[in-house]
Amino acid sequence: MTKPILATNKLSKTFSTGGAQQHVLKNLDMEIYDGDFTVIMGSSGAGKSTLLYALAGMDKPTLGNVIFADKDISSYSNDKLAIFRRNHCGFVFQQMYLLDNMSILDNIMAAGLLANTNRKQVAATAKNLLQQFNIAENTWRKFPSQVSGGEAQRAAIARALVNSPQIVFADEPTGALNSVNGIAVLDALTDVNTRGQSVVMVTHDIKSARRGNRVIYLEDGGIKGEVNLGVYVSGNTARHEALKQFLAEMGW
Repeated sequence: MTKPILATNKLSKTFSTGGAQQHVLKNLDMEIYDGDFTVIMGSSGAGKSTLLYALAGMDKPTLGNVIFADKDISSYSNDKLAIFRRNHCGFVFQQMYLLDNMSILDNIMAAGLLANTNRKQVAATAKNLLQQFNIAENTWRKFPSQVSGGEAQRAAIARALVNSPQIVFADEPTGALNSVNGIAVLDALTDVNTRGQSVVMVTHDIKSARRGNRVIYLEDGGIKGEVNLGVYVSGNTARHEALKQFLAEMGW
């Protein structure tokens, strides 16, 4: 088996609320392999988003380690973590977080210019990504409020990819979309993975989850089980049934 690109060692996260402690993640060990589309599922409060943010260096664990390419990022300072995220990670959230006063194209370029000062090069990369995700050229100069939810979310994925991250982290990326736009976004993430980039996605939706080749189920801050589904193929009913059976076993 190849070496993991990302791993955790006894990862724990505790929050203090009103004097009481809530143990959200508990001594969690896991590995993410390069090129995988890993899906994280679980009931509400299982620690899915907390795990995602810890893996991506957006939140520091209380105890334990997050290892990215043999480097312990959990020991990084906040400034070093910001550089790490900019150079190695892309993020797609349920809310797009596109800047309302900037065009779709400028939103993507703004993210690219954080890592590359060559404006012409960044613009070419941004336009290429917009074309790859089937966003019509006549919308590039529109503001986020002037395009559909699906177009805005696909633009957010393009923004996540503008610096060629090694891993794309997605937190409920279809949660605020209708079914048609949701499928377009999942197609975009599947395409990202097909082209060799790793994807780690949190979702509560089985239609979204079946896009992954590996599904991990969390319960009470730990991994209860996982299933390997193989490469996604549209219309593969056996794959869908295997995921349904796994989730039933997990008590989902």
